[in-house]
Amino acid sequence: MECYMTEMEKGERNNARRRSVVSFVRRSSTLDARLERAWNTYADDYVLRLDKGEYVLGVADTVRISRDFLAQAWGEGFQADGRVIVEIGTGQGENIVVAAAAHPQDNFIGVEVYTPGVAHTVLMAGKNELRNLRMVQVNAPELLSAFEPGVVSEVWTFFPDPWPKTKHHKRRIVQDSLAQAVHAALKDDGVWRIATDIDDYALHVHEVMDARADFANDGEKTVSLATEHVSKGTADLAAQLPHADFSESERFEGRVLTNFEKKGLDAGRVIHDFTYRRV
Repeated sequence: MECYMTEMEKGERNNARRRSVVSFVRRSSTLDARLERAWNTYADDYVLRLDKGEYVLGVADTVRISRDFLAQAWGEGFQADGRVIVEIGTGQGENIVVAAAAHPQDNFIGVEVYTPGVAHTVLMAGKNELRNLRMVQVNAPELLSAFEPGVVSEVWTFFPDPWPKTKHHKRRIVQDSLAQAVHAALKDDGVWRIATDIDDYALHVHEVMDARADFANDGEKTVSLATEHVSKGTADLAAQLPHADFSESERFEGRVLTNFEKKGLDAGRVIHDFTYRRV
């Protein structure tokens, strides 16, 4: 928060955020009755107030997220000496809720733009009485760009939307712009963990990240991937394309085996794990 604001002004701004977090999404059109009740019960406790205003998803231009900011905005449960771990795309919250419960000494921030996912996550967090977890309903690059340098210890991006059509590859969340924002938010030697069950997305991650001088690939195992991209209708042709070896990581033990990952394994897909360390 800005140091030049009076305590009264801070209180007024926080009250405005508290009001807007309940109204910036038209929940009645996106939530069933159970999730509507979950939102009404738990959103005030678990959703951080960073929004630009009513019906607008985003981080206010005046917000700079330091540990002091988090301690004040988070309230009870923020671990002053704990790591800050950000998960981009929490889905239904299966992973982040279990991780927060297993590591009460750390602080977990979930980033999710879809209201039902946020509502389901805060429902599980509330039922488990977790205090070291908060949700943010904004776009990930905007959130990460708001962090003061070095606040975040780890960023997780597990099974992002693969956007399988070639014309949609530019929509994939792992891009140079996000990598730059992740790098700025991470502390020295902080890591960005990524996982996907789509071979073509794995190639995309390597193309974006292995070329960067500001991240080191900590992978210790070798995988073979096609060196040309395939699309939704041509994925079966990948085996016939030229291949090359790439370095990837063993499965991250801190990642829950979700139903989504199980479906990928049952379908015979290879799970690709990446660990990129901030240089």
